[in-house]
Amino acid sequence: MVFFTTRADILALLGINLSPDAFYFEIIDVIIMSLAVGFVFKDMFRAPVPENYDPLLEIRQRTLNRQNLRFAIMAVAPAIVLHEMAHKFVALSFGIPATFYAAYGWLLFGILIKMIGIGFVFFVPGFVSIPPTAPLTGAIIALAGPFMHLVLWLFSKYALSKKLFDRKYTPVLVASRYINGFLLILNMLPIPGIDGWHVYQGLWAYLFS
Repeated sequence: MVFFTTRADILALLGINLSPDAFYFEIIDVIIMSLAVGFVFKDMFRAPVPENYDPLLEIRQRTLNRQNLRFAIMAVAPAIVLHEMAHKFVALSFGIPATFYAAYGWLLFGILIKMIGIGFVFFVPGFVSIPPTAPLTGAIIALAGPFMHLVLWLFSKYALSKKLFDRKYTPVLVASRYINGFLLILNMLPIPGIDGWHVYQGLWAYLFS
């Protein structure tokens, strides 16, 4: 499917003879995915407005608000990156090969939708590829992603309540709490293609097959 175009597809298209599963490609994918996600959500999760902010100047210059881009990356990218890394490292802990890929088709789709100006954007920025596994093992690997959102949500909530960080980090923590709470609920829904579906499907197969 074109939405799930990966670096392997791009390298093959360009005729470049490199191993697409090399670890450094995963790092490059994480960086590209984080930048793309930040761009898509830079107007949804905006940096706090400084006292000397001049909106007319920004309109006249028609430049990308780098501060909002940085803020969106800090708020959104960790939730997505750590979600996928949880899948990857839990799979590796079972001795199962796992490789992270940015979904370049989906990233392009998200950027295009953002540029068109549609408010809500749903897309799959990346995924972890693993071979077929036993039902219970697959359920645990699938659960790792939503569980990471729970950990990040609890951390953000605790850090805010205990004021663990300087006030300048409060907006990022608030955004992180909101994002991870939303993604936790979303990813546990029993919808095909969502982690929750794989969790429930794996548990059902393990208990009743």
